Parts: sequence; C-alpha cells; structure tokens
Amino acid sequence: MAKNLLIVESPAKAKTINKYLGKDFTVLASYGHVRDLIPKEGAVDPEKDFAMTYEVIEKNEKHVDAIAKAAKQADHLFLATDPDREGEAISWHIAEILKERGLLKDKSLQRVVFTEITPRAIKEAMTHPRAIAGDLVDAQQARRALDYLVGFNLSPVLWRKIKAGLSAGRVQSPALRMIVEREEEIEAFKAREYWTIEAECAHPKQAFTAKLTKLDGKKFAADTGKLEFTLTDGDSAEAARQRIAKAASGMLQVTDVTSKERKRRPAAPFTTSTLQQEAARKLGFTTRRTMQVAQKLYEGVALGDEGTVGLISYMRTDSVNLSAEAVAEIRDVIARDYGTRALPDQPNVYKTKSANAQEAHEAVRPTSALRTPTQVARYLSDEERKLYELIWKRAVACQMVPATLNTVSVDLAAGSEHSFRVSGTTVVDPGFLAVYEEGKDSKGAEDDDEGRKLPAMKPGDRIPLERVRADQHFTQPPPRYTEASLVKALEEFGIGRPSTYASIIQTLQGKQYVLLESRAFRPTDIGRAVSKFLSSHFTNYVDYDFTARLEDELDSVSRGEEDWVALMGKFWTPFKELVEDKKATLDKADAGSVRVLGEDPASGRPVSARIGKYGPLVQIGTVEDEEKPRFASLRPGQSIYTLTLDEAMELFKMPRKLGTSDGHEVSVGIGRFGPFAKRGTTYASLAKEDDPYSIGLERAVFLIEEKEEIARNRIIKEFPGSDIQVLNGRFGPYLSDGKLNGKIPKDRDPASLTLDEVTQLMAETGKPMRGRFGKKVAKKAPARKAAKAVAEDAAKPAKKAAKKTVKKA
Repeated sequence: MAKNLLIVESPAKAKTINKYLGKDFTVLASYGHVRDLIPKEGAVDPEKDFAMTYEVIEKNEKHVDAIAKAAKQADHLFLATDPDREGEAISWHIAEILKERGLLKDKSLQRVVFTEITPRAIKEAMTHPRAIAGDLVDAQQARRALDYLVGFNLSPVLWRKIKAGLSAGRVQSPALRMIVEREEEIEAFKAREYWTIEAECAHPKQAFTAKLTKLDGKKFAADTGKLEFTLTDGDSAEAARQRIAKAASGMLQVTDVTSKERKRRPAAPFTTSTLQQEAARKLGFTTRRTMQVAQKLYEGVALGDEGTVGLISYMRTDSVNLSAEAVAEIRDVIARDYGTRALPDQPNVYKTKSANAQEAHEAVRPTSALRTPTQVARYLSDEERKLYELIWKRAVACQMVPATLNTVSVDLAAGSEHSFRVSGTTVVDPGFLAVYEEGKDSKGAEDDDEGRKLPAMKPGDRIPLERVRADQHFTQPPPRYTEASLVKALEEFGIGRPSTYASIIQTLQGKQYVLLESRAFRPTDIGRAVSKFLSSHFTNYVDYDFTARLEDELDSVSRGEEDWVALMGKFWTPFKELVEDKKATLDKADAGSVRVLGEDPASGRPVSARIGKYGPLVQIGTVEDEEKPRFASLRPGQSIYTLTLDEAMELFKMPRKLGTSDGHEVSVGIGRFGPFAKRGTTYASLAKEDDPYSIGLERAVFLIEEKEEIARNRIIKEFPGSDIQVLNGRFGPYLSDGKLNGKIPKDRDPASLTLDEVTQLMAETGKPMRGRFGKKVAKKAPARKAAKAVAEDAAKPAKKAAKKTVKKA
C-alpha cells in the first residue's frame, strides 16, 4: 500500500489523477458527501450553540470504510475535494471521521486544491498544500443548518395548513415566488391594441421597409415599454395611412443620412450562471444536464495516446478571472488561427460582479486552448462536444478585439408632415464575432437592424414608394421564466450560489411546484398555494432582499468577518416565534389554498376551489354541513386561482352515465388517477385523446373490454395454497405475491415453473413492489433481510476486536 493517500470526490477524477501521481499514491473517491445531518428533529440544537449531529450517509459507508482502511496504512493524507465550500466541507467531514476513528495519530493531513485536472495543475497543487479552511467550513455548516431549520420547522406548517408532503426551502421558496408572481402578472395583464405604419420602398438597387416616426408633424409613438401609442384603433390607423399615402404621392424624399461606427466588446468568460444560460439558449440543455456534462469534461476524457485529461476548469464558479498562463495560451491560439489583427495589444480583463467570488478561482475555460473542438470531437459524445465547443469559443472570444459595427440611419419624408426611418447595421471588422456571439432571451429593435444592408442614399434622393401599410398589434404579457432567465434572475437578486442553481430548479420540479412547458416554467396550483402562504405569513423568508442579505452574511462568515453561531442566533429566534404563532392562529382559508367562488344554484351551499388531499378540486358545501360535501376534480389546464363559478358547476356533471352494456351501467368519471370509464367492477383509464365530458358509449365500452382482455391474459400460472403468481408484465413475465415482485431467468419457461421453484426465486430475487408514486408497499424480502442480519451478526466480533485494538493503540 502506498504511503501517500489522496482523496477526491468522484471515481472518474480519482482514476485520472492516479495516472498523474503514480505508484507512490493511492487515490480514492468519497463519492460526494460522506456525512449529513441525522434525518430527524434535533439534528441541529439551537440550545447548544446550534450543535449539529451527523451520521455517515448509508450509501457511502463502504467508501468511507475503504478510505479509513487506506488511511490506517498511509503516512501522509491529502484531501483534494472540489475547490468550493461544499468541497471544503467534505474534506472537513472526512478528517473528522478519521479523527473519531483514531486514524490520524502521527500522520500529516493536508488540503490541496486545483481548478483543473491536468498534470501541471495537479503538480502545482501538491507543492502548495494547506490546512482545511475553517471559515469556509463554518459558512457551509451555517448554510446547512439554516436549510435544515427552515425545512424541519416550516414544512410541518404547510402539511397542516395546505397539504401533507409539502416542503419549504430557504432558497427554493424565493425562486418559486418569482415564478408565481410572473404568472400572476400574466393573468392580470390586459392587452392593449396599437397600430404601426410602414412604408414599403422600391429602391432600384434594393427594396426595404421603413417605419413611421412622425405623423401630422408630431412624434409617432409605438412604445410597448412605456405604453405610449399614437394609433390605437383601426379607423384612426386607416385614416392616417391614407393621409400619408396622399402626401407622399408615390415618392419619399431622403432628408437625412447618418452613419455611426461603434464597438461591441466580447462577453466575459463563463461563470456557472452564464454557462447554464447559454447552454439553455443555444443547446437546449437543462441546468442539471449542463452541470452533468460539464462534470464529465472537468473530471477527464480519454484522448487517445494523450491519456485521460480534464478538458475544462472547475465548473462551479462565480469568477470571470483567467490565469496568466491560460490567457497567454488563448492569445497564441488567436494569433495562430485568426491573425494578429484579432489580438488586442493587452489582454482583456473582466471584473467579477460577485463581492465574494470564491467558489473557484477562475472562470470556466478549456484547460488548454490548444485543444480545439475539432481536435477532441472524436473522443466526445455529442453533448460533450457541443458544450466543450461553447466553452472553448467563449474563452477564446473573450480575449479578442471588439467587433466594429457601422449603423446607417436614413430619414425619409412623406410630404412635410410625415416621416419614416430605416436603419441598417453592417460589420466593418468582425473581431470576436468571428468566433462567438452571446445569445439573448429576447430580440430588440437593434437585432432587426443587424445584418441589414441599405442601398447608398443621400439627402434629396427620391425613393419610389410601393405602398403604405398599417398593421395591428397587441401588447404582450411578460414572458414566463425559462431556465436561462430564471438563473439570470436568481443571480441578479443574489439568491443562491453557483452550486445551487440546478438543485433549486430540480427541487421545484421534483415537488411538482412548477411544470416546464415549451421550455418555460408554469406554477402548479400546489406551488401557488405554497408561495401565497409563505408570501402572506412568512414574508421575510421569501423576500428577495432578505434572502440576498442572508447570502451576503454567509459570505462574510466564509471570509472570517462574522461568527456563524451569532448569525444563526440572529435568524433563529424571530423565525421560531413566527412559526409557533402561525401554527396556533391560522386555518386553511388563511393559508390561501381555499377560494370561495359563489353559491350552488340548486342548494344554496357555498362552492369553493381548494387544494385537497390529492390535489386541486372544487367542493360544494362544507364539512360542518349535515349533508356531506360534493367534490369534483379540475380538468387539465384549469387552476383554482382562475376558475369561475360556471366552470366549477360544469365539473359536477361527473360521473356521466353513458348507457348500458352486458346488463351493467357504463359511466365515465374523474378520479385520483385521472379520467376513467366504468362497467360493473371494471375500471379503464381513458386515453390522452379521450375527453371525459364528450366520450361516447361505444368508445367507453371498447376501452373497458380492452382492459378486461389484458387482465384475462395477465395471469400465466397460479399455485393453489400460495399467493405467488406468474404474471405477464410490461417488460415480460415476472413473479408476484401482491407485496414482492421476483425475477424469472430468461432461460426458464414461465409456464412450467413449480411451486418450489417460484418460492426459491422469490426468496432470491423478491423486491418490494412500488405504488403509483414510487413508494414501497412492502418491506424487503424476508430471505434477503435474514441473510443480511446473519452477515451483520457474524461481523460483530471482528468489529469489537478492531475497536479494542484501536483503544489500546
């Protein structure tokens, strides 16, 4: 066993680094976090200076044991986890575990940090080891403790007041509020009509279209930003169009030509946020996918004879700095491939916006600009190639000269009272645009002009007018957030940090608080209920400024400027008091999850839309009434926050009776799992294209009989006196006893299995069945559970002996 042990987070990284360090080192992976707070109340104790109780994460126990075993035989330990707060905390946890096990006596333990996995970077890191940074660990501990206290104290309030199973997070809740508030803006939006007028000019050399800028001697307004409009109805627009056409008499006269040259500078190299935004815009990647692919590029890719090499620097960063070595190499590539004209006299320097950009020390960049996308493409998957190309181009472009653009604007008069303008922008010198152009979430007027070339014109020229056109428009509501625009907004508000953007979005989707539709986020009714409740009753804790200030204070802890326990105390006392008050004083109506729509015309009882046990529904009556309330599910696309009384009453027409078949009544209804057709005791789900409000008897009977046919063919074999059945499943034959599912080997005939054989197979392969929502409906197979217990009992004497040996030592 080598006398040097180096610990990283991922096995891929361990494999790459092991090749660089050679036989004198053993390189092991922790597989991410090794410890976490115990998953129950009391893991953080505010009465004891927020003392935190940790336990080894079950799935990583074997990896921790492997590290401990290697540490026992090593003389020097190096902790080389990721160069951010999470990585610093992982190193601290590993050190604490080894210390608790008595494995650090007479051994050196040091922290090494590198932001790229290349031989040069690893060698440099190993010559500059340091101690674990306590301030960074304190900041991460404080963040974890805050998240725990918010989740464990706020989530139960949501369970009581809205619906069981909900959760609230310190950072996810403000993000949810953004999405919900945008949806409310869209719903409240009132479209305004406005008209624009354009002149279609038939210049002999090139036709073009000019926009009206002056009407009847006054400035013409069509400004959707300021909501200033000169023409707001068709009659006025048509009258104006006729006046202009008459005044022009078939010709527009050029009154002014201006030419302006301007420079456009390249964008800074990628940070985590800007990488996620651009990958979403240009590649269609989700934030999570971007980080997964970037992780592979960072950890290393096999490049033929060159071996495994990390292709990009660390991808969780809010810094736009580049090392001097990286800049020098990028400048060499620019001079070689694009000429010295594309190279500025001095390197371009970018200023990091974040006041505490310590998540990594550089921007996201290629580890060597000399490895062009073309050279490495054959070693990469399609997604890896696309992302590497994006990162490489952005890094190279950021060190190139600005693009030189020339914008020409021409004013054209129609008589003395009316005027048009047309603009065109051409590229004089592409500069950085020869390599890369940053994407945009939405296009503006400048984008329309860009690339448009105008024919040469001078004042006094008369341009033939083909026709004057009036066009109707309506103002548009603000757009829903996309992944790119949400990440941008989170960064601008200072909510979260580079390592959290992807997990915030993942959590909101996983909890079904938001849906991603046409690449934009729409809040669900559950999400809106949670957001409205928190915004109304825990205002501070979803306030953007409050959340950003708390992030800044955590940054202060990481710099050693603020004590983490004092920060926790300042947060905890008012928060706990507010939670207790809301538990005692609120009811469901206060929670914002109930909306009264009016009265039922037939009974006079109240009709309400609300969040029920299984999601949004409408209800006639209350639980206090003698007569039981009636319930109905909402249709797809409906929301309890926009539903009208008339729409609600339509929903109570379910279940619909369609007629009879085989002596049984056939009906359709909407249940917990969606719309269904029923005959006797048989239920059949409706297909996506079937509307329960219009489906006919013939179609319903077809679906029911199809379901019955499947059920008849499902059972391959049964065994008297046993619950085990051989069944046909979606992926082939399998065993089931109603609680456990077992596998059937491919070389066995399902129909010829005996009871003894299926019993043995269930003992060996039986796994708990999972319900519709993924929850286990039974415990582990008894045989497997018993085998594990026997193995644990057998290992106990050896563990006790090992502990005695450690104590004696």
